[in-house]
Amino acid sequence: MQKKTDRRVRKTKSQLKTGLAQLMREKSIREITVKELVDAVDINRSTFYLHYSDIPGLLAEVENEMMEEMQRAIREHPIVGPHGDIGFVHKLEQLLEEKSRESLAALVPEKSGEMKYFYSYCLNGCLGFVKTWLETGEKETPEYAAEMAYRMVVSSVTAFYDTKEGREDN
Repeated sequence: MQKKTDRRVRKTKSQLKTGLAQLMREKSIREITVKELVDAVDINRSTFYLHYSDIPGLLAEVENEMMEEMQRAIREHPIVGPHGDIGFVHKLEQLLEEKSRESLAALVPEKSGEMKYFYSYCLNGCLGFVKTWLETGEKETPEYAAEMAYRMVVSSVTAFYDTKEGREDN
Protein backbone atom coordinates (compact mmCIF):
# COMPACT_ATOMS: atom_id res chain seq x y z
CA MET A 1 0.00 0.00 0.00
CA GLN A 2 1.37 3.40 -0.98
CA LYS A 3 1.89 5.90 1.82
CA LYS A 4 -0.19 9.06 1.47
CA THR A 5 1.82 12.26 1.13
CA ASP A 6 1.36 14.82 3.89
CA ARG A 7 -0.98 17.70 2.99
CA ARG A 8 1.73 20.30 3.67
CA VAL A 9 4.16 18.53 1.37
CA ARG A 10 1.53 18.36 -1.39
CA LYS A 11 0.81 22.07 -0.95
CA THR A 12 4.51 23.02 -1.07
CA LYS A 13 5.15 20.90 -4.16
CA SER A 14 2.06 22.35 -5.82
CA GLN A 15 3.28 25.90 -5.13
CA LEU A 16 6.70 25.08 -6.57
CA LYS A 17 5.20 23.52 -9.71
CA THR A 18 2.86 26.45 -10.22
CA GLY A 19 5.71 28.89 -9.71
CA LEU A 20 7.89 26.98 -12.16
CA ALA A 21 5.12 27.07 -14.78
CA GLN A 22 4.75 30.82 -14.32
CA LEU A 23 8.49 31.43 -14.66
CA MET A 24 8.65 29.19 -17.74
CA ARG A 25 6.19 31.54 -19.43
CA GLU A 26 8.84 34.23 -19.15
CA LYS A 27 12.13 32.38 -19.70
CA SER A 28 13.85 29.15 -20.59
CA ILE A 29 14.11 26.42 -17.96
CA ARG A 30 17.90 26.81 -18.17
CA GLU A 31 17.60 30.42 -17.01
CA ILE A 32 15.45 29.76 -13.93
CA THR A 33 17.29 29.62 -10.61
CA VAL A 34 16.20 28.02 -7.36
CA LYS A 35 16.43 31.40 -5.64
CA GLU A 36 14.18 32.99 -8.24
CA LEU A 37 11.62 30.19 -7.90
CA VAL A 38 11.50 30.15 -4.11
CA ASP A 39 11.24 33.94 -4.02
CA ALA A 40 8.34 33.80 -6.48
CA VAL A 41 6.38 31.32 -4.33
CA ASP A 42 7.58 32.61 -0.94
CA ILE A 43 9.20 29.37 0.21
CA ASN A 44 12.61 28.92 1.84
CA ARG A 45 15.45 27.48 -0.26
CA SER A 46 15.93 24.75 2.32
CA THR A 47 12.31 23.70 1.82
CA PHE A 48 12.91 23.43 -1.92
CA TYR A 49 15.94 21.21 -1.31
CA LEU A 50 13.95 18.94 1.00
CA HIS A 51 11.96 17.88 -2.07
CA TYR A 52 14.20 18.44 -5.11
CA SER A 53 17.90 18.54 -5.85
CA ASP A 54 17.57 21.15 -8.59
CA ILE A 55 15.20 22.80 -11.09
CA PRO A 56 15.57 20.01 -13.69
CA GLY A 57 14.57 17.52 -10.98
CA LEU A 58 11.39 19.49 -10.33
CA LEU A 59 10.67 19.68 -14.05
CA ALA A 60 11.25 15.92 -14.42
CA GLU A 61 8.67 15.26 -11.70
CA VAL A 62 6.15 17.52 -13.45
CA GLU A 63 6.78 15.76 -16.77
CA ASN A 64 6.50 12.31 -15.19
CA GLU A 65 3.21 13.22 -13.52
CA MET A 66 1.86 14.51 -16.83
CA MET A 67 2.89 11.29 -18.58
CA GLU A 68 1.26 9.18 -15.89
CA GLU A 69 -1.95 11.19 -16.17
CA MET A 70 -2.02 10.83 -19.95
CA GLN A 71 -1.36 7.10 -19.68
CA ARG A 72 -4.15 6.77 -17.12
CA ALA A 73 -6.56 8.68 -19.36
CA ILE A 74 -5.73 6.51 -22.35
CA ARG A 75 -6.16 3.31 -20.31
CA GLU A 76 -9.47 4.42 -18.83
CA HIS A 77 -10.89 6.01 -21.98
CA PRO A 78 -9.69 4.06 -25.04
CA ILE A 79 -11.29 6.46 -27.53
CA VAL A 80 -8.37 6.67 -29.92
CA GLY A 81 -8.20 2.99 -30.81
CA PRO A 82 -9.42 1.46 -34.07
CA HIS A 83 -13.05 1.85 -33.01
CA GLY A 84 -12.72 5.31 -31.46
CA ASP A 85 -14.05 8.67 -32.61
CA ILE A 86 -11.78 10.33 -35.19
CA GLY A 87 -13.48 13.67 -34.45
CA PHE A 88 -12.07 13.51 -30.95
CA VAL A 89 -8.60 12.91 -32.34
CA HIS A 90 -8.94 16.08 -34.44
CA LYS A 91 -10.03 18.07 -31.37
CA LEU A 92 -7.06 16.68 -29.48
CA GLU A 93 -4.74 17.69 -32.34
CA GLN A 94 -6.08 21.25 -32.24
CA LEU A 95 -5.65 21.51 -28.48
CA LEU A 96 -2.12 20.14 -28.60
CA GLU A 97 -1.16 22.46 -31.43
CA GLU A 98 -2.53 25.54 -29.71
CA LYS A 99 -0.88 24.84 -26.36
CA SER A 100 2.38 23.53 -27.80
CA ARG A 101 2.89 26.42 -30.19
CA GLU A 102 2.17 28.93 -27.41
CA SER A 103 4.65 27.27 -25.06
CA LEU A 104 7.34 26.82 -27.68
CA ALA A 105 6.99 30.39 -28.94
CA ALA A 106 7.40 31.66 -25.38
CA LEU A 107 10.46 29.49 -24.79
CA VAL A 108 12.13 30.18 -28.13
CA PRO A 109 10.78 33.49 -29.46
CA GLU A 110 13.73 33.88 -31.81
CA LYS A 111 12.58 30.77 -33.68
CA SER A 112 8.89 31.70 -33.96
CA GLY A 113 9.15 31.77 -37.77
CA GLU A 114 10.22 28.12 -37.80
CA MET A 115 7.74 27.01 -35.15
CA LYS A 116 5.06 25.85 -37.60
CA TYR A 117 7.55 23.44 -39.21
CA PHE A 118 8.83 22.11 -35.92
CA TYR A 119 5.35 21.61 -34.53
CA SER A 120 4.16 19.91 -37.72
CA TYR A 121 7.15 17.58 -37.62
CA CYS A 122 6.53 16.57 -34.00
CA LEU A 123 2.76 16.23 -34.36
CA ASN A 124 2.88 14.15 -37.51
CA GLY A 125 5.70 12.04 -36.16
CA CYS A 126 3.74 11.31 -32.99
CA LEU A 127 0.55 10.59 -34.90
CA GLY A 128 2.42 8.27 -37.25
CA PHE A 129 4.00 6.54 -34.29
CA VAL A 130 0.64 6.04 -32.53
CA LYS A 131 -0.99 4.86 -35.76
CA THR A 132 1.75 2.29 -36.33
CA TRP A 133 1.56 1.19 -32.70
CA LEU A 134 -2.21 0.70 -32.94
CA GLU A 135 -2.05 -1.04 -36.33
CA THR A 136 0.57 -3.54 -35.19
CA GLY A 137 -1.65 -4.81 -32.41
CA GLU A 138 -0.15 -2.74 -29.62
CA LYS A 139 2.51 -5.35 -28.82
CA GLU A 140 4.27 -2.83 -26.57
CA THR A 141 2.53 -1.48 -23.48
CA PRO A 142 1.00 2.01 -23.56
CA GLU A 143 3.64 3.06 -21.03
CA TYR A 144 6.44 1.87 -23.32
CA ALA A 145 4.89 3.57 -26.35
CA ALA A 146 4.38 6.83 -24.45
CA GLU A 147 7.97 6.79 -23.19
CA MET A 148 9.32 6.12 -26.67
CA ALA A 149 7.22 8.93 -28.20
CA TYR A 150 8.36 11.25 -25.42
CA ARG A 151 12.04 10.44 -26.06
CA MET A 152 11.58 11.10 -29.78
CA VAL A 153 9.96 14.50 -29.16
CA VAL A 154 12.63 15.49 -26.64
CA SER A 155 15.30 14.57 -29.20
CA SER A 156 13.50 16.73 -31.75
CA VAL A 157 13.36 19.66 -29.32
CA THR A 158 17.09 19.35 -28.76
CA ALA A 159 17.70 19.35 -32.51
CA PHE A 160 15.39 22.35 -32.93
CA TYR A 161 17.28 24.34 -30.29
CA ASP A 162 20.64 23.36 -31.74
CA THR A 163 20.02 24.37 -35.37
CA LYS A 164 23.00 26.06 -36.97
CA GLU A 165 22.92 29.82 -36.70
CA GLY A 166 24.11 32.02 -39.51
CA ARG A 167 22.06 30.58 -42.32
CA GLU A 168 20.02 33.05 -44.29
CA ASP A 169 16.32 33.06 -43.41
CA ASN A 170 13.94 33.71 -46.28
